[in-house]
Amino acid sequence: MAKRPIFVPVFDKDYLYKEIEIEFEWYSGFAVSQKQKSINSLHEKAKEQGYNPILEISTKSEIKLGQRLSAFNLQIDTEDYGKISIESAFQGSKVFENKIQYTDIYQKESIKAKKDERLKNSGRVTSFNFFGEEWDTEPKSAFYDWLYIKALHPHQDFLKQHLSKYKAFSDIEFNPKKSFSCQARTCAILVSLLELNLLEDVMSSQKKFKEIIYKKTLFS
Repeated sequence: MAKRPIFVPVFDKDYLYKEIEIEFEWYSGFAVSQKQKSINSLHEKAKEQGYNPILEISTKSEIKLGQRLSAFNLQIDTEDYGKISIESAFQGSKVFENKIQYTDIYQKESIKAKKDERLKNSGRVTSFNFFGEEWDTEPKSAFYDWLYIKALHPHQDFLKQHLSKYKAFSDIEFNPKKSFSCQARTCAILVSLLELNLLEDVMSSQKKFKEIIYKKTLFS
């Protein structure tokens, strides 16, 4: 058995999402088929608690939209390099101690960007810098969330049409004990922002982004 969170949009200005821990049967192994068994198990257990349908946001999703919304596949426009993946943008924007930044990662494939050895051997991440847009490391997922939402910002009509039917979002690869940024959580936040007509306000400034999104979180 394993425990993983699902993220539920909450259409309240004070609580944009709810994080719910689900216990389910885990199928070990790296094969996509094993991951999908775990996803289905997670979703079935969540369904028993009233959360259905759920969209898996990862490359392992059985639904094409979920695959497209994976940070490995989702792309953001840049002036210098054209379209790059959110994963590569996130990893390449990390600024380490002594102001070290590996911007060549922007041009790498997502998996190579994530596994770049320099990211493990350069000390503590002190901030993020995405083509002059500077972010500190608090709140912990703020820069990742901003990057992800910025990439999807031009596609609001599509997102309203296709994401609103889902009651929750999952990411089978996300382990809260090992990391803090999660694409499923960001999708839940985005759905709430769209429903509450807050997206333009949120994206107007870094200050607004932090003030609106990171007020409070509901756990259960």
